[in-house]
Amino acid sequence: MSLSKGIQSNAVSPVRRCSRTACRQPAVFTLTYVYADSTAVLGPLAAYVEPHCYDLCAMHADRLTAPRGWEVVRLPVETAGGGPGSDDLEALADAVREAARPPARPADDADGPDGMRRGHLRVVRSDPSRPDPRT
Repeated sequence: MSLSKGIQSNAVSPVRRCSRTACRQPAVFTLTYVYADSTAVLGPLAAYVEPHCYDLCAMHADRLTAPRGWEVVRLPVETAGGGPGSDDLEALADAVREAARPPARPADDADGPDGMRRGHLRVVRSDPSRPDPRT
């Protein structure tokens, strides 16, 4: 028999399940790790399954702990809505950026010669007439 002729298969459930081993509860949260910032972000269930994210049920999300030195960012979940909103991805990205932001420090303690923090990102100047401070 062919599945294309309207026969339903019970092998794949339309409900996403919790990623924890042996848990059969429906997933309601998505957990994402930002390894570079030692941050775990727990937010509403993502619209799509992502390869490096974990879907969690309410119980496992509530019990979530992070390794020592890591921060857990818990995004608020709207209970009145019918699922993830269109701004969920933007809110998740903003939360990760906020968690990764270094604490404020005096300008004389900055990493770069022009007082701008240097890290894994580069400063790209829009004014081509300004000389490059690295040369």
